[in-house]
Amino acid sequence: MTDERGTNDLERRIEGLTKQKEYLQQQCRKAGKAILTLEAEKIVLKKDLDRLQEEYDNYKLMKENHDRNKDTDSN
Repeated sequence: MTDERGTNDLERRIEGLTKQKEYLQQQCRKAGKAILTLEAEKIVLKKDLDRLQEEYDNYKLMKENHDRNKDTDSN
């Protein structure tokens, strides 16, 4: 038994488009999961950055106080 439908047969076209739609939906779901993962990582990195900035600011403040006290003690 051979397939007697032509290449432009509507049923063949519908099947092809349905497969394409399913593939694209699958790819969109993958992309959506990747986006959610990246957004979660971004939140973690933002928290780390904020923490490190605060530690750096505290270090600068302590160093300034130390330098100021050192200058006062030498006078």
